[in-house]
Amino acid sequence: MFVKYLAIAATVAVLLTACGNNGGTGSSASTSHMDAPDKTGAVYKANCVSCHGSDLQGRMGSQTNLQKVGARMTEPAIAEQIKKGGSSMPPFEERLTDEQIAGLAAWLAGKK
Repeated sequence: MFVKYLAIAATVAVLLTACGNNGGTGSSASTSHMDAPDKTGAVYKANCVSCHGSDLQGRMGSQTNLQKVGARMTEPAIAEQIKKGGSSMPPFEERLTDEQIAGLAAWLAGKK
């Protein structure tokens, strides 16, 4: 009987590992939108996900949807928005480094 339960537990563990691993380093994106490099993805998750969502879909209205932000804003404009904020977005120039802002802006500019 114990062997049967052990086999079931092993099967469940394999299935859970193979399906939708959303944790970890972020190198295996769960969606096509969350394909950020590891460091940039970590910055996004720590600072942006609460308003912009785990799939860039936006959580506070259509203006927070970033899935195609690169089609409407340039990389420098995105960096400026992150630094200075605007509308309901707070500024992040005191919270993030220039390198972190540049990484986010470069990644988001590719979202077209």
